[in-house]
Amino acid sequence: MKFLRSQIDRVEPLFKEGGKLEKLYPLYEAIDTFLYTPGEVTKAGAHVRDSLDMKRMMIMVVIALGPCFFMALWNTGYQANLAIAEYGAPVYKGTITGLPAGIVGPLDDRETYMQALGLEHDPNNQISNIVYGALFFLPIYLVTMIVGGNIEAVFSIIRGHEINEGFLVTGALFPLTLSPTTPLWQVALAIAFGVVFAKEIFGGTGKNFLNVALSARAFLYFAYPKFQSGE
Repeated sequence: MKFLRSQIDRVEPLFKEGGKLEKLYPLYEAIDTFLYTPGEVTKAGAHVRDSLDMKRMMIMVVIALGPCFFMALWNTGYQANLAIAEYGAPVYKGTITGLPAGIVGPLDDRETYMQALGLEHDPNNQISNIVYGALFFLPIYLVTMIVGGNIEAVFSIIRGHEINEGFLVTGALFPLTLSPTTPLWQVALAIAFGVVFAKEIFGGTGKNFLNVALSARAFLYFAYPKFQSGE
């Protein structure tokens, strides 16, 4: 860790005022404070001295959401496996017919991974439930973090602000509100709408009066109701 710390300190002047990469300072600061506690501390005045800053607090919220993530993975996989078992659909034999739309169709990527892991659609197999649920959930989560995170970074660079850690929470909450079969392009469009129109357009973190995750979810509900209602 000392080597990593020294490397970060070595490139710091490039991102400071007057450095060649001055405009990218928000990216440097985000990486630095994500890995290490910020070096700025209060020295005088009537302040509460605590090592818990906003970044650490948001990370604690994400950690606290861990049980919700686990339940989301398990329940998604369980419901899908249960439906497949109840419909008596063949497994790993090409097209699986007669199932609700979006659960499983031709031998798609999710089925390929399940086959590679030697897992069947058994609702009584908890590992199968969690893995199959993760195959629905993780792509949505990754798209949310990549698209939303990049938009946050762009606005931070333009404004010269630090990248705010609040998106870690938004990126965790938004996927939990979605149907597991939501198309990924809709996920990207919705989180982009939420970050831009519910947050950044008002000035960023602390200035928005709308919840970003719920605004993105509401956008999907009204823009693409068919996909969200399961019809």
